[in-house]
Amino acid sequence: MRLPSIGPLTPRDPEARTLRALAAAVERLPRRRTPDHSLQLVVDLARDLTRSRYGALTVTDEHDRTQGFVVSGIEPDRLRHLPTPPLGHGPLGSLREDGRPVRYEDVREHARAFGFPPQHPEMQRMLGVAIWVHGSVRGSLYVTDRRDDRSFDDDDELVLLTLARHAGRVIEAEWY
Repeated sequence: MRLPSIGPLTPRDPEARTLRALAAAVERLPRRRTPDHSLQLVVDLARDLTRSRYGALTVTDEHDRTQGFVVSGIEPDRLRHLPTPPLGHGPLGSLREDGRPVRYEDVREHARAFGFPPQHPEMQRMLGVAIWVHGSVRGSLYVTDRRDDRSFDDDDELVLLTLARHAGRVIEAEWY
């Protein structure tokens, strides 16, 4: 029995493009790896596929406390000087509370914003999605400031949602 063709998956299909990039990247991971390796791959892909300057992924416990923090685009020396990983008190708080994607044109002007800590790079535009594990929000994946200075769009959001589903599986299988 031959299945009907559903047509080619075009490069314009952000989910298909993301899944292809993810499959290729997973092939390059070492056989013996930590969850951090797998999650670094996710945040690096998020940053690359959305053309963002910065990307980050947090893993939280059942009480919404940060347990893991993975970044892309920030120099290691600058990262070492940050006082703490994000605690979810600012604009990302709503993402962790209700699990709906967030998109900000200027995160600095959000009602819950209170400034960046010392050594933190300045950021303006932000797109973030929740990472779901066992039906609960157990982290977030977000990117900031597209390199072409354009706003994040629906395709960028679909890229993050696709990668967040993979991150949720990694967290479920390798973290908890």
